[in-house]
Amino acid sequence: MNSSFIKSMVLATCLALAGWSAQAQELKIGYVNSDKVLRDALPARAAYTKIEAEFGKRDKELTDLGTRLKSAADKLDKEGPTLGESERVRRQRELVDQDRELQRKRREYQEDLNQRRNEELASLVDRANKIIKQIADQEKYDLIVQEVIFASSRIDITKKVIDALNAQGGK
Repeated sequence: MNSSFIKSMVLATCLALAGWSAQAQELKIGYVNSDKVLRDALPARAAYTKIEAEFGKRDKELTDLGTRLKSAADKLDKEGPTLGESERVRRQRELVDQDRELQRKRREYQEDLNQRRNEELASLVDRANKIIKQIADQEKYDLIVQEVIFASSRIDITKKVIDALNAQGGK
């Protein structure tokens, strides 16, 4: 290759990089820590409290059932040697059936809890995304990212999003 061609390519590359660098300086980029929003915003805390209230009774019932089942199992272990074969087998079957029922209820509880939590979080995420869009429009952001490995505090707008969500309250 001829040296003037190489010099021309290097010059063109430098000019392109300089132009890109100037454009990059004009970009306004923001970052939102979604985990922090979903943990610290008042509506998020209210949603978690609401879910706890909705599912607290069922959780306590399941805990009580588990405690009663464990007591019955301990009692059978203790009394097992003195029981007749048929009585011991009958009580073991009852315990297995009760345990199976408890496990079914726990699965249903967990599925219901997860579904309800997902509903609340989806609503909160939707509200947060609308606020992020409003901030982007009002403050002329070119890009707002949520999932990053590192972001400078200079571009972090998480507090603005949390404050706006808190101002909205339970709406």
